[in-house]
Amino acid sequence: MSYGDPNNPYGAPQGQQPQQQPGYGYPQNQGQAPGYGYPQAPPVSPYGGPAAPTTMPGSVGAARVMMWVIVGLQVVGIAIFAFAAAALNAAKDDESLKDNTAFQDLVGDSTGVIWGYVVFGLAWLVFAAVLATKFKNGGNGARITILVFAIITAVLGIYPFVIVGLVHTVLAILVAVFVGNANGKAWFNRPRY
Repeated sequence: MSYGDPNNPYGAPQGQQPQQQPGYGYPQNQGQAPGYGYPQAPPVSPYGGPAAPTTMPGSVGAARVMMWVIVGLQVVGIAIFAFAAAALNAAKDDESLKDNTAFQDLVGDSTGVIWGYVVFGLAWLVFAAVLATKFKNGGNGARITILVFAIITAVLGIYPFVIVGLVHTVLAILVAVFVGNANGKAWFNRPRY
């Protein structure tokens, strides 16, 4: 069949020249040719395997910020518990409440417990601050310690500090997830030269 035949029903309409069709398998619109060869491979460390990250991944940085938020919340919690213990001590010495034996029994037992919470909270605050500083140059041991700290903090946020510990629980779970994932593992296991 020829396109030039005027009686051909499949030919070009009268008065028009046929257009060249692209070859089989070629794209219709050819823009700029892509780069040659294979796609760029990720850098490889001299020890084999993928190269270690040089900057802290976003999830690990977020976990570090959350650890500092936990430190700040610890400061607020310690201040509240210390104020409550001091207020109960002052109320215990009040003349109008000296005759109330139920109040005196409650205050006598609870101030010691509250001061114990203050001491425990202060120790936990120092531990959290030290771990928050280990994000930049800590190794796998620091990662495991941060994971254990976060899990214990989440449990303590549920019981006995239910009301004030809800935010601690959420933050601690997020810290554990962000430090325990592949980005956290790669960051804390990177070689340090």
